[in-house]
Amino acid sequence: MSTRLIQQQWQRGGWLSNLLLPLSALAWVGVTFKRAAYRRGWRQAYRAPVPVIVVGNIYVGGTGKTPVVVALVKALRDRGYTPGVVSRGYGVKVGQHAHVGRGDLSADRFGDEPALIARATGAPISVHPDRPRAARTLLSAHPEVDVIISDDGLQHLALARDVEIVVQDDRGVGNGRLLPAGPLREPPSRLADVDVIIDNVAEAVTPPAATATLATGATVAASPMSATAPASTAAASRRPRHVDMWMELTEAWRLRDGQRRTLWELRDDFAQDRIAAAAGIGNPQRFFASLRASGMPLAATVPLPDHYSYTHSPFRRVPADLILVTTKDAVKCLGLGDNRLWVVPAVPRFSDPQFFDWLVGVLHSSPQPPQPANLH
Repeated sequence: MSTRLIQQQWQRGGWLSNLLLPLSALAWVGVTFKRAAYRRGWRQAYRAPVPVIVVGNIYVGGTGKTPVVVALVKALRDRGYTPGVVSRGYGVKVGQHAHVGRGDLSADRFGDEPALIARATGAPISVHPDRPRAARTLLSAHPEVDVIISDDGLQHLALARDVEIVVQDDRGVGNGRLLPAGPLREPPSRLADVDVIIDNVAEAVTPPAATATLATGATVAASPMSATAPASTAAASRRPRHVDMWMELTEAWRLRDGQRRTLWELRDDFAQDRIAAAAGIGNPQRFFASLRASGMPLAATVPLPDHYSYTHSPFRRVPADLILVTTKDAVKCLGLGDNRLWVVPAVPRFSDPQFFDWLVGVLHSSPQPPQPANLH
C-alpha cells in the first residue's frame, strides 16, 4: 500500500478510510477514557515544581514543532528565564534512565530533533519516553532550570502542563478522523482545549486582529470519532490564541567547514551548476517550495521519510554539484563526507508581536505547587 494513497485518504477520505473507521472508533474510546482518567483523578499526573509548556500536535508526524521549541527557548531566555527541554528522543533506545546533555549532542544517543534543539539553543535537554522521568532528571541535573518546554507530548498527560501549544500546517486536520482512518492522534475538538494554535503557513502574512480565533478546520465533526468530553470551565470560557508562523530562508552554511553564504551569494556561486535539495522532515515539499520561493533553481529534490537515519547516504546518485539540506538533517549527515552539502536554517517568524510577552504573563499567573521543605 503506497504512502501516497494513505496521504490522499487521510486528507480527503475514501474507501480505505471508510474501511478503517471501526478501528478509529476504538482509538476514540481509548483517547476519551485516557483523558477522563486524568480529569477525574483515576490517574495522577506529575506536577513539576516549575512551569511546563507543551508544544505538540494532533496530526501525526511533523508539522513544525521544533522551530517553535527553539524560538520559545530563545524568547524565554531573553525575558529572564532559564529554560530546559524534555523530549521523547524518537528512534533512540534510551533505557531505564533519561539521557541528559546540552550543546553538541549525538543524534544517535538523543535523537535528531533533541540534538538540533540543543545545538541551536544551548539549553539543557533530557530525553526519555516517560516525560515525568525526563522532567525529574532534567531538574536534578540542572536545578537552575525554571521553566520546562516539552518537545511534543501533547498526548502524554502524565506530565501536568501550564500551557499547551498546538502546531499545525496547511494539512489542517485532514479528513477529521482518528488513526488509522485519518491522520489524527486526537479528535479535532481537542483544539478547543489548548491555549495556543500556531499555523505553520507557507508565506508571510499580515498580522491578524487582536481577537483570537480557532484555526480553520478546528470545527467539531458530528461523528463519534471527532468528539471528546466537555472542556473544562476555564477552557470553555476562552478561545485559543491564534498565531501564524512562517519560515524565512536567508542564508546557508557548508556542512564540511561552516562557511556561510547568503542564499543570493550561493545562487550566484553555483549559477552554472546543478542544485538539488533533500529533506527528511514531516513535510519535505514545504522546504523545497520555500527554497524555490527564495530563488533557488532546484534541478532535483530528494524527499525522505521523517527522522531518516542516514545510515547510508541517499546522495550518491543525486546528479548535483550542490545539495541543500535542513538543520534537522544536518545533525545526522556529518559523517557522510559529502562536500556538496550545505545547510539552510529556517528562521521562524510570528504574526503576533505580543505572543511571547503574553506567554510570560501566563507563566507568571500559573499556580505552582509548594516546594518540599528541607529535612535535616
